[in-house]
Amino acid sequence: MKQEKSKTGPKPKEMIEGTIVGLPVGRNKTVIPPDQVEELAALGCRDIEIAKFFGLSESTLRYNFQDYLDLGREHLKIKLRRALLQNACTNMNAAVQIFLAKNILGMSDQQTDAESNQPLPWNESEEIEIDQLEDEPVKDIDE
Repeated sequence: MKQEKSKTGPKPKEMIEGTIVGLPVGRNKTVIPPDQVEELAALGCRDIEIAKFFGLSESTLRYNFQDYLDLGREHLKIKLRRALLQNACTNMNAAVQIFLAKNILGMSDQQTDAESNQPLPWNESEEIEIDQLEDEPVKDIDE
């Protein structure tokens, strides 16, 4: 008895040849798309990770794509700032609000004025006798 092969599902895809638009770098002139370098940097990938992904040395990557690496990292910083502000303002996360107040507004938990830790001055020449206070009427707060 022969069993028929009945395989369901999609057929395996075949590899085709295509062109990549990018810069030829390195001794073997590997074509690297600059926008992909920028996207990886915007994800927070380190230079060594991006270089290994494309099969380059770190120095070759930096030499040819430094502007794209910098631009991607600036996009990451902006994205993180937006997320922090949304978390602080829209979601009302107190911990993020305190962090931003300290880092952006320069606020602090500790007093910075050294004189504020000193006791109040006591001047004995201005002492008032208790007898003098009894003669004056007490003013009501509501008046």
